[in-house]
Order: sequence, then structure tokens, then C-alpha cells
Amino acid sequence: MDYTLIHYDVNAWEGRAYEYGLETLRQQGVPVDGLRFDPDLVIRGLIMDKEYGNLIKVDRFGLVKRAMHGTRMMSWQEIRELYGREVVNLRNEGRWVFLNTLFSVSEAVMYMQLVDRLDLGMFQVGAGNISYQTLYGMVSKALYRTHVEGKLKAEIIQAPERYVELDPEMAQALLDQRDSGKQLLLITNSDYEYTNKMMSFAYDPFLPPGMRWRDLFDMVIVMARKPDFFNYNMSLYEVVTPDGLMRPVLGACKGGLYCGGSARMVEKALGVEGDDLLYVGDHIYTDAALAKINFRWRTALIIRELELEIDALARGRPHRDALKELMTKKELIGDVFNQLRLSRQRWVHGHTAAASFDDEEGINETLAQLLMVMEHLDDRIGPMLERDGEHFNKRWGYLSRAGLNDKSQLNRQIEKYADIYTSRVSNFLRYTPYSYFRSPSQSLAHDRNLSRYYEKMYGTAKNGALMGSSSDSSSNGNNGVVSPCGEVPDSDPEHEQDLV
Repeated sequence: MDYTLIHYDVNAWEGRAYEYGLETLRQQGVPVDGLRFDPDLVIRGLIMDKEYGNLIKVDRFGLVKRAMHGTRMMSWQEIRELYGREVVNLRNEGRWVFLNTLFSVSEAVMYMQLVDRLDLGMFQVGAGNISYQTLYGMVSKALYRTHVEGKLKAEIIQAPERYVELDPEMAQALLDQRDSGKQLLLITNSDYEYTNKMMSFAYDPFLPPGMRWRDLFDMVIVMARKPDFFNYNMSLYEVVTPDGLMRPVLGACKGGLYCGGSARMVEKALGVEGDDLLYVGDHIYTDAALAKINFRWRTALIIRELELEIDALARGRPHRDALKELMTKKELIGDVFNQLRLSRQRWVHGHTAAASFDDEEGINETLAQLLMVMEHLDDRIGPMLERDGEHFNKRWGYLSRAGLNDKSQLNRQIEKYADIYTSRVSNFLRYTPYSYFRSPSQSLAHDRNLSRYYEKMYGTAKNGALMGSSSDSSSNGNNGVVSPCGEVPDSDPEHEQDLV
């Protein structure tokens, strides 16, 4: 529900959680006076290194591309010295903490700010030295207590308009799915009181007269205790009164309101299983990964920042185009430089005719000039690489990218566990409830050479008319049938249950 069916103002929600966490730490004697919540300090998809008190951004291979110690960005040289031989393995949870939800923002901001104060020797908590690992434990417990004790949620219930970003289209998106014959199910870790008040606030005003949010769903499960919901068969209770009174039951039925239970119970109650279900959530592991790994459910991941990312990519496109042009120039000059070095090497070792190298001094001078040109290009490329993505975040760049041409670790995890992803549930309105989402063709590294190879091997063939080219396409007006990502036939009866 949270950050999926209910969209929060991240700065308001996480900023308030941050304040509650600071108060908890203040009571423990932690020096937090003067700290302020800085949402630009952190983005989703970063990784906390509890061993060194760092925050890092890695690519899909686990290589560190950017890093920050405390609130100070580390230089490239510092990153190489510390992480040059390091491949980040997220399975090592004793060291790495992956920020895969928006709920992680306040925790990371607080931790990095307190690393600065720990380095300055400002801590006088308990006996002995406090390590970065210990500090993380203190921060994590403070924020965990904030959510568990319900202080923040109690405040949100009193003034939801301060924290919730309403989306009037969300109700219609769910109505379309329900009216098309899909079965809708709400599974949330929140309690019934909070769920009822928040869903009533966000949905009831946009539903037809006489209809309430409960009418959208064939089943509602509160206090689901994910991720255990996907791993264990837990006790099931039916919520029988408006104030949340419960009674134990042996099984679930359509139309019921329950507490606890399990994913297996859901499949049995609804009469569907495996890829007949599409599970929509915002948490890569608690939602997408476990639903896919354990039950082979289809998964849709909600990435709220995607809208900001797309806007930032559009605004940053001229910068990226200029950067790619410079890098292409450097690559071409580098090819000439390396070919010249290879030719000189062969001549020195007597593997080629000496005629082309009658002026070794001139060759060396040419190499020096080419090297100087590449160094000048590096001087321009370096600062531009650092600024790449600043339209999204000045410190960390784009959410989905690490460097100019590679994917971030976050994007790698999304591809691994989510069948589809989008910024909000209401985006399903752009498609019919019968749409079947097919993955686009994936290009491979060697595909770049395919056209050149084809022309070399078959360009002079008698049946050359079969070989397409850009000029051929423009002359006959047929550029081929290529569907954009997610654009599919409106009706596919065979797969009507793919969006249960």
C-alpha cells in the first residue's frame, strides 16, 4: 500500500521520520543538535558501507563508481585506493546495506551526517570507541522504533493531507481492472486502522457514489508481515469489527478482510497461482523478489522517482550528446595512436618492412602530439562526467545509470526481479485491462558489428535486394514494424489473467 497505492510526499514523510529518529538518539546521548534533514544527500539504489562509514554507487557488476564518506564526496583516487579491487556483494549483509526503498532515505541521511560527527570525535556515548558499524546499528534502531511504535503513522492519520499526494486517476485504474474481470487483492504490513483511514482518504472521493475503497478488492490482508508472508504459513485472523477486533479462522474467502496468512493461502482462496498473478509493490526484495522466486508470480515494481528521472534525462540530453561526441573523438584518436604504436613496435622487432619507418623521430613526434590531444580531451571529459546526471542529483547522478554507458546496481536488481516497472499504478490507464506486456528486444555487445558483417559477407550477393538499408527504407516509406516498450495488442484472451 505505502508508496504503491498511497503516494507520500517523500520530504514530508521521511523528514518527519528523521526528526523522530533524532529525538530517540538525543535521548541516548548522541550529538544530534543542529542536524537537518537533507533529502538531496541520498537517492534510492545507493549502498551503505558499514565498515568504512561510506555511501557508494555501484554499477551492475558491483564496481564502485561514486562514493561519499560522511557528507563529503570522495575523489576518484580515493575510490580507487579503497575500492579498486572490491566487487560489492549485496549478500554480505554484515557490511552492505542496499537502499532499495524510499523508506531508506531518512536512515541514510542521518547515518552519513553522524559519520561526520563521529570523525570529529563528538561522540561521548557509553564506554570505548564507537565504530561505523555500531553507529549504523544505533541509527537503524532509532528509525525502526519510529515506525514500529507508530508515532509517525498516528500523526499522518490526523493530517493525511500534509503527507499524501493524491492521484485521482488511481481509483479509475483499479476500477477498470476489476470491471474487466480481474480479481484485486490488497496486501499490506500496515494495521487495519491505518489502512482504512489512508485508503478512505486517497480513494473514496474519486469512486462512484455509494462505493468505498473496500469495494475495489476481492480480498484485503492487513498486518501481512512481509517478507514472512511469502516464506511461511502464518496464522490467519479475520477482522470482524470496524475497530479491528479479530477472530482466528482456518481459511480465507473472497470478499474477506484478514490479518496475517500467507501467499499460498491467497492462491488457494482465489483459485489462481504462478504467473496468473501480477504482484505490484515498491520494495525490490520484500515485494518483487520473494513473490517471483518463491511463487513465480509476475511482478510490477513502482519506482516513484522514474518521472523525475525521465525529465532529468530529457534536460540532460544535450550534455550527454556533447560528452559522447568528445568520447568518440578520443576513441578515434586513440585507435590511430595505438595503430601507430603497433606499427612502430613491429618495425623495431623486425616484423615489418622498414620503408614506412624511415623517420622514427617523426613518428615519435606524431605519437606525442596525439597523446597531447587525448590528454586535452580528458581534461574536458572528466568534469563533464562528474556533472552527468546533475539534473537528477548533483552528487549521485541518475537513478538508473552508473557512468555514461552502464546501468546502476538498482537498475540491475529491477531487471532481475521485476517483469515490468512504472512510476505509479495509475499508468495502467494508458493501456486496456487486456494488454499483455512483452519485453522489448535486448541488444548484445556483438550486435554492433552485425550490419558490418552482413554487408561484408552478403553485400555482393545476387539476391542483394533482400538486404535492407536506410536509403531503401526511406524510398519505400517502410521503416519496419517496431513496437515501443509496453505497446501491445489491446486484446489477448489467452493472457487475460496476467493482470490479476
